[in-house]
Amino acid sequence: MSSGIPGMNPLRLEFPQSLAVYDDYAAAQKAVDFLSDNKFPVEHLMIVGTDLKRVERITGRLTWGRVAVGGILSGLWLGLFVGLIFSFFVNEDVLAMILSTVLLGALFGLVWALLGYAFTRGQRDFSSVTQVVATRYEVLVEHKVAAQAREMLAKLPGALPDPFA
Repeated sequence: MSSGIPGMNPLRLEFPQSLAVYDDYAAAQKAVDFLSDNKFPVEHLMIVGTDLKRVERITGRLTWGRVAVGGILSGLWLGLFVGLIFSFFVNEDVLAMILSTVLLGALFGLVWALLGYAFTRGQRDFSSVTQVVATRYEVLVEHKVAAQAREMLAKLPGALPDPFA
């Protein structure tokens, strides 16, 4: 996404000012959507997530069996993908070729996963998913339209009183 003006960064505002701060993204998005619905020039706004933190959700215990199954499954997908690509270049017995790449992929995935798990030596015997999230979301506005934005946003149902008034 570009601003259309050479040398202009679309992620920058000219002399930004804080319009509002919210605890979640949905509330910040609601405020910007409200301004948009009321014909405010929203290209002068920006939502910035601040106070970042990394959240890791533990999804289960890793065992040799779970690692092996995970390796086999990911290897199957890799083998299937490679087999389908190769099938474009082969004229004979495409099914046998795809089946062989799937089996080789499963074997490769199994060996690779077990080796990787063995090298951790029990340092990480759990699976997890991680995400970086913001603690606060600040809506910034360019200085030249800040007063107009504050005035309009004050009309949002449930809006906080204007701290700048």
